[in-house]
Amino acid sequence: MLPEAVLPWLGLVPLLLGLRAAWRAWRERGEEDEGPDVGPGVLAVAGVIFANGGDNIGVYVPVFANTDTGGLIVYAAVFLAVWCAAGRYFATRPIPIVLVAIGLLILLRA
Repeated sequence: MLPEAVLPWLGLVPLLLGLRAAWRAWRERGEEDEGPDVGPGVLAVAGVIFANGGDNIGVYVPVFANTDTGGLIVYAAVFLAVWCAAGRYFATRPIPIVLVAIGLLILLRA
């Protein structure tokens, strides 16, 4: 889909999102929270998944292509449980640090 030379630069997406979240947290420290806690938008989540997911597609496509319907249901249930557990864990942790680490990892591995 994208030229291989562009892929390392996708690491900038989570890096910039993490830096933006850290800046907001630093700027708003000590202030009373007036409104509801707003999470990242759909585009932010999709950007991080897209930047970090190329190698996953290369692994999962052959696995899913050789699996029957029952296996796909089991895979989907396990992935859903893992994603929910990870979401619950990271929802209570400092996300800017995680996003910056993911972005740097993508940039440095390329």
